[in-house]
Amino acid sequence: MDYALLGPTGIRVSRLCVGTATFGVAPRAADAAGLVRGALDHGINFFDTANAYGNRPQFDRPGVPPWTERESAEEILGRALAGRRDEVVLATKARESVGPGVNDRGLSRRHLIQQLERSLRRLRTDHVDLYYAHHPDPDTPLEQTLATLDDLVRQGKVRHAALSTYPAWETVQALWICSARNLHGPVCAQVRYNLFDRTPETELVPACLRLGLSLVAFSPLSGGLLAGARGREYSGELRWGGGGFSPEHLATAERLDSLGAEWGHPPAHLALAWLLSRPAVASAVIGPEDLAELTTSVAAADLRLEPAQLDALTAVPSYPRTAQSLLRLRTGEGRPQEVER
Repeated sequence: MDYALLGPTGIRVSRLCVGTATFGVAPRAADAAGLVRGALDHGINFFDTANAYGNRPQFDRPGVPPWTERESAEEILGRALAGRRDEVVLATKARESVGPGVNDRGLSRRHLIQQLERSLRRLRTDHVDLYYAHHPDPDTPLEQTLATLDDLVRQGKVRHAALSTYPAWETVQALWICSARNLHGPVCAQVRYNLFDRTPETELVPACLRLGLSLVAFSPLSGGLLAGARGREYSGELRWGGGGFSPEHLATAERLDSLGAEWGHPPAHLALAWLLSRPAVASAVIGPEDLAELTTSVAAADLRLEPAQLDALTAVPSYPRTAQSLLRLRTGEGRPQEVER
C-alpha cells in the first residue's frame, strides 16, 4: 500500500480509505470486524464514518435487520478497531439528521459539540483525527461552525477539521475566515469524484492545488458503475434509497469495459488507478461489502498505468465535460507528496 500526505497535517494516509456508510447492512455487523482486520492487514490506515451512517431507514434491505434494530456504523467500527485505534487515521462527520427534533441536525455549535461527544463514545476513543462538516448548513453562519471546530481542535478531541461536499467558493471562504481569525482551518475536502463525475475538476481541484488542501474522493467507482457491478441489485444510489444509472452512466461504463478488455485489467482497477493519479487526490474512499471486494480494490491501488492509458481514460465520456486545460496547466502540481510504500 502506498501512502500520501494529507494536506498540511504531516499525517500520511493510505491511498485507499475504508468507508463505512453501509456497515451493519453490507457487511453485516458480525462480518465488519473481519473486513476491518483485512484492511489493516493490507496496509490501509484510513477509516471514514459519520454519525448518520448505518442505522438509517434509507439503508434498509431485505434480509437484514431493520434500521431500528441495527447499531450505528460508528459503534460497529469502534468495536472492530478495539486494540488497534492508534494504528489508524479515523474520520467522522456531523450535519445530517440524526433524530426527529428540530435541532437534531446542522452545524450549530450546540449540535457539533453534542454529536462529537456521542461519536467518541460510539467509536470508543477520546479523539478523532478528522472531523468533517458533512455538508454546508445555510442556517448556521460559517464563522460559528469554524470557530466551534477550532475549539474542538484546541481541546484535543479533534486533531484536524475538514469539509465534505462543500463547493470551491465556500471552501476558499472557510480558509479566509480561519486565516483572518487565527483558527485551525480545514485540511482536506471530501467530495464525490470519479471517472464519470469530474465536477471537482472545474473549480475545487484548482483551489486545492493553489491552497495546499488534499482531496479525499468518495464514490470512486460510482456505486459499482465503474466496477462492472451495475447489474447488482444494490448499486449506485440504490444503496441508500436513490435512483439507478442513467444512459450517460452506462456509456461511460461500456467504454471503460472496452478499455479493460483491451489492456487486460478489470474496469475497477482502471477507474481507481486513474483517480489516484489525479492532482490533489490523497485517498479514495472505497465501500467494500466483503473481503473479496476489498482485495480487488487493494490490487487496483498498486496498478501503474502508462501516460497514454491515463489519457485514454481521461477521454472517456464524463459529466461534466470539464476543460482539461485546467489540469494541464498544473501538470505535476498537487500530486500526493512523499508517496511511500
